[in-house]
This record gives sequence, C-alpha cells and structure tokens, in this order.
Amino acid sequence: MQLNSIPLADILSRLSIPSLNPMQQAAMAANQQEGDVILLSQTGTGKTLAFLLPVLERMQADYAGTQALVVVPSRELAMQIETVWKNMQTGTKVTVCYGGHKREIEENSLVEAPGLIIGTPGRLADHLRRGNIKPETIHTLVLDEFDKCLELGFAEEINEVIAPLKGLERRILVSATPPEELSTVIALESPQRLDYLGDIMENILEIRYLNCSDRDKLQDLFLLLCMAGDRSSIVFCNHRESVGRTAAYLSANGITNVFYHGALEQRDRELALAKFRNGSVRTLVTTDLAARGLDIPNIRYIIHYHLPQTEESYIHRNGRTARVDKSGTVVLMKGPDEKLPDFVPAEAEEITLPENPEIPEKPQWVTLCFGSGKKDKVNKIDIVGFLSHKGKLAKEDIGLIEVKDFLAFAAIRRKKANTVLPLIEVERIKGKKPRVEIV
Repeated sequence: MQLNSIPLADILSRLSIPSLNPMQQAAMAANQQEGDVILLSQTGTGKTLAFLLPVLERMQADYAGTQALVVVPSRELAMQIETVWKNMQTGTKVTVCYGGHKREIEENSLVEAPGLIIGTPGRLADHLRRGNIKPETIHTLVLDEFDKCLELGFAEEINEVIAPLKGLERRILVSATPPEELSTVIALESPQRLDYLGDIMENILEIRYLNCSDRDKLQDLFLLLCMAGDRSSIVFCNHRESVGRTAAYLSANGITNVFYHGALEQRDRELALAKFRNGSVRTLVTTDLAARGLDIPNIRYIIHYHLPQTEESYIHRNGRTARVDKSGTVVLMKGPDEKLPDFVPAEAEEITLPENPEIPEKPQWVTLCFGSGKKDKVNKIDIVGFLSHKGKLAKEDIGLIEVKDFLAFAAIRRKKANTVLPLIEVERIKGKKPRVEIV
C-alpha cells in the first residue's frame, strides 16, 4: 500500500510497528469513504498514527501550501504528534504552533508554508489573524482530544480557527472518551463513527484502592512509593498547590521525583518530563495536565492521591499506563471521610502497605542539560559523539537524548557524572561551547 508515494510498510518499519491494529485499519478504510470521521479509542492504542496515516494519504506530493491542520489542547500533545510525523519520514515539512515560546520562531517557519501544521487553538487563531497561515489550501482538519478542545474556554478559539477553512474536505475528530454532545462549532458532514472504546485494557489494568489512615495521605503515599520500588509512577493531585507540597514532602523523605503543572515555565516543564522519561527520576507528581497527550512508555503505577472529580479525569489519568500491550496498576487513595466514586469498578481490591518500608535506591541515570538545541543545528548524533569522544563515555553509559529548540537533555550513568563534566565543560559542539550542567 502506498501513502503519498511512500510504502506503508516503510513507515511502519521506521516506527518499529509490525502491523496496524484493527482500530488503525478501520481508520484507513474510512479514509476511502465519503464523510467526516469520529474516532473513539482508549488512550495508548495508537490513535495518533490512526489519523496521521489518513492525513498523509490525502496529501498531494510537491504541493506548495499547507494541506492539513491538527488542533490539540496542549503543547505537549502537539510536540508528541510532531515527533511521530517526523519519525514517519514523510518528506513533508511540519510546523508546531503553541504558546509559551516566541511567536517569531513559528512565523519564520511558516514563511515557507509547511504541508502540515499542528497547534493549540489560541496560537493557531493568532497566526490566522496575522496572515501567517494561509487557510485556502487546507483540506483536512483533525481535532485531537476534541472533547477537551470543545470545553468552555476553547470553543471561541476553535471557531476562529475553523471559520477561515473554506476548502475543508475531511474533518477527523479523535478522543479517548465519548462526547456528551458535539458543539455546533464543528459542522460534520455524514460522519463515520469508529467506536473502539470497549474494555480494551480490562485484562492488563489492575484497579486497587488504599484506605489511608489520615486525611493528609502523605505518609501513606510515601509508603506506597516505597512499595513501588524502582517502578515508574505518576501521582495525580487535583490542585497545583498540592503538587508542590507533595513533591517537596517526598523529596524530603528520600523519594526522587519531579513535579509538573500548567504554571511552570516552558523550560521547567520540558525538563521535568525529560527527567521522568529518561529514568533520572521514577516519580512524577502532577495535575490532570499530564493526563492527556503524554506518551511515556512503561509507566507502572497511576496513583490518584486526590480522587478524580469526574469519570473523564479517571479514564484519562489511567490511560497513562497499560498502554497497548503493557500492564499497569491504578491505586486510588481514599481518605477516612471519602468514598470511592461510582465509576470505580466494584471488584477493585484493597492494597496493603509494607510495615517496614525500604526507600528505593536512587535511579542509575542523571540528566545533563545542554544550552543548545535544534535552532543551533544540534541533533542527537552530535550529542552522542560529543559525550563519547569528549566525555569518554561508552555507548552503554548514554541513555535517552531529547533535543528541543534551544535546549537538549541527555541521560548518563550516575556513576559517570562527576568525571564527565570536567571533560566536556570547555569543549564545543558545532563550533560553539554550550552551557552544560547536571539538573
């Protein structure tokens, strides 16, 4: 099968995917039919590829203009989709637009119209008002996590984005939760509904609860994370203030962790996620901001430090684990005066905490932060070479590397950290001496 002259088998090979799953196959089949598409499927089942492949298939090669627009509710989700597109190696330029960094960076990238634009509603609306995005050529619109996009506060911006798109031929709406109603902002034409929600994760997602001895729950959380050991865990809180307080308590008691919420600066958000992804820390304390759009493999525990306020929140939080064919455990922490929400399965089992907890050993990785990134023409290969040749690190001493626009993060073995810094602090990458520090 060819997608815009690229064999599908080649794309799957680049993504290390043996074959499409039934949901993705259905999305491809729907692309051959008339009408718009509503795609519903559990988190972690490959929805991103399920809409990017149809987008690619509908593109015309060597077309001088933007052909597809993907609208998402968060910058993290936008960057995740961008990564998948780039890994597909389509040869089609992509630009990502979101708040939190300089608009001028995006404007420069939009001068030569990219084939695909991915962005958040507010920033996309801003570019459209300024004439930076030419809407006339856009024929495919994707709304990912559309239930979130249509919540109060997004509807007006969504309307501003969609109104200029006069040449739309296909709308694809994607979500992991069924919508209560579709806003009149989205005028669908004979939509095909692909509903794969089901109980896909029923056999690999274990639901448990913990009866906490105190309303504060912090001591019980500490014991729970001691029990989790070296397994990766996300702790969900309902408020930003609670995130900071919880993270500080865990750090003071020997649990390495990072925290993440919407009030952090972009650099701090990127750093927190990079350290969690690369194994420098095993615990992420966060709000529901991390319940959507973060594709971090091998998360074992989802801990509801605060009970979820809605079933939608419960579903999206849990969707961070048991992704595709991996198993995971959900733990709901119930205070003395609380009861489990009705949407928690009745068969959920109580969990027992250890009487003599052992604080987990520190992770074997630490994170180096480089003050250079994509805009400085630095890539992963450059950093590997730099750490190998200048830092004298063996291949097995270098872990996950992420390169952002103006920063890069590299995991290295903790035991090598003290020896590598003196070797590289005076060296150069691409002719420049970057600022390098352990974070």
